[in-house]
Amino acid sequence: MTDSNDKIRKTDEEWLKQLGDAAFYVTRQAGTERPFTGEYTDCDAEGVYHCVCCDTPLFTSNTKFNSHCGWPSFNQVANTNAVDEHQDLTHGMIRTEVTCHNCDAHLGHVFPDGPQPTGLRYCINSVALVLKEK
Repeated sequence: MTDSNDKIRKTDEEWLKQLGDAAFYVTRQAGTERPFTGEYTDCDAEGVYHCVCCDTPLFTSNTKFNSHCGWPSFNQVANTNAVDEHQDLTHGMIRTEVTCHNCDAHLGHVFPDGPQPTGLRYCINSVALVLKEK
């Protein structure tokens, strides 16, 4: 994994050109896609979910579960160094934001109401992910 000096950095114009409007809004501006509209919300395919910005492996399909929240949900990350967590006080709530460790892309949020063994629910925007199927 990279340290803070090795993070992938691009200008907003470069990110927008690479990602398109929807992925740029979510990953670079901490937006959220509408619930139940994402490509991976109900996806059952096996594989590894990568960051749409930098291709870092983030989550595996065997940790994905249907939380009925409207976004893909996972109970753990593929690698403990894959994501960073930050306190998010926006929208009058206290939440934990999840970002890609390598490029700081906003992915979604993590909540302490997931299934065992972790008890976590990583609620992630589909547009922030690319599934590489097995």
